[in-house]
Amino acid sequence: MENKRSPEVGTSLTPMLPMNVKSSSRRSLWRRFIAQRHLQVMALLGVAWMIIFNYIPMYGIIIAFKEFNIVKAISEAPWVGLTHFKEFLQDDNLPNVIRNTLGISLIKLCIGFPLPIIFALFLNEVRSVRYKKAIQTISYLPHFLSWVVLGGILATWLADVGIINHILQALHLIDEPISYLAEPKYFWTIIISSDIWKELGWSAIIYLAAISGVSPDMYEAATIDGAGRFQKMWYVTLPAIKSTISILFILAVSGVLSSNFDQILVLRNSLNDSASNVIDYYVYQTGILSGRFSYSAAVGLIKSVITLILLLIANKVSQKINDTSLF
Repeated sequence: MENKRSPEVGTSLTPMLPMNVKSSSRRSLWRRFIAQRHLQVMALLGVAWMIIFNYIPMYGIIIAFKEFNIVKAISEAPWVGLTHFKEFLQDDNLPNVIRNTLGISLIKLCIGFPLPIIFALFLNEVRSVRYKKAIQTISYLPHFLSWVVLGGILATWLADVGIINHILQALHLIDEPISYLAEPKYFWTIIISSDIWKELGWSAIIYLAAISGVSPDMYEAATIDGAGRFQKMWYVTLPAIKSTISILFILAVSGVLSSNFDQILVLRNSLNDSASNVIDYYVYQTGILSGRFSYSAAVGLIKSVITLILLLIANKVSQKINDTSLF
């Protein structure tokens, strides 16, 4: 038999293995990149767009700590430190702005978040495919209308001579026409109900897609156990889409300080200002209309920091409760 010589002391072949593995991995990665070059180029264009328009402009946030003048460069603006932040926290309008922002957003979260889930659950139980498609199409059609168009429609409907007043007077629910957009007490209701009407069907699409991935075997097993439709929804469908609900809830919580600026801008006026002055409009009013760019940048930075904190908290809580998180 041939004697096999053992490696000499101080020599080893093991360091060569990782290098071979790494080179093979690089070649495999490069081959996959070449095979998917068209998709990779599309992805790289998206990354480049994000860097150019999302990350590079972040340099401009330093104007929150400066007294920026639009006719001069950012580098020439004098530093003022935390002056703008202190001024915002001492502003007399701050309590009203925070109340309107949190009030509208939290009510939207409490009512507007579960409604698409409920709508998707019931729509999934519709047996007629044609009827189901018709309902779904009608429900998400308002999503494709901009708030400029939809705001004009709502302003017409809610006017003194609008269809809403005509219907309520015909039903003898009111004696005199009401100018709803001129009354601050109606503004939150109009904002929340119109936002739900516009986004209900579109938001339900995500849940319907998640429901379509539930195995039919689970429903068959529940049927054999004697479960009815509502029991299947509660014990089969909801647990199956729990992760989807958790992810969307995390994103919804992080957007609590955002009150849909387009909608507010279209439907607000000087008469309902006490109920419509939210953070987004406050930033627009002070920054664009009044030309206080540094001050509005400081307010926006405060909002962004709080939004990040809410996102991290919601993500951590969801991870502890449902083992589901964004990161």
